[in-house]
Amino acid sequence: MKKTFISMATLVLASLFSASAMAKLPAPSDEAKAKAAEAAAKTAHGNKVADFQLCKSREKVAAHYYKTAKASGKPTNPPVATPACVDPGAYVAAAPAAAPAAPAVAAAPAAGAKPAAPSAAPAPAAPAKKS
Repeated sequence: MKKTFISMATLVLASLFSASAMAKLPAPSDEAKAKAAEAAAKTAHGNKVADFQLCKSREKVAAHYYKTAKASGKPTNPPVATPACVDPGAYVAAAPAAAPAAPAVAAAPAAGAKPAAPSAAPAPAAPAKKS
């Protein structure tokens, strides 16, 4: 009887926790979507860089193989024609989406108003300590 009660209690608790885990998440905000797109672009560029480095290392290994095989007199097959390695260059972040323009009335100062005094630039933040 005690085993049955424990089994039933475990089953009820497990069903309660699984129901809460299946809750629907809210749709991501525009900012979250932009961050995800930027992360995807960075990952894609990183993959291109890795492919370029792999291509260059393969060329280096093949050159070494043909050099040592020729020096030792071993016969080799002619190299297979492959596309040239393309350097993807440095990562360039995509331009952020243009912010909606402010109304023209708010942008123009009032006729008799003095321009605001320039504010002091904020001090740079201190670097975080490493522990």
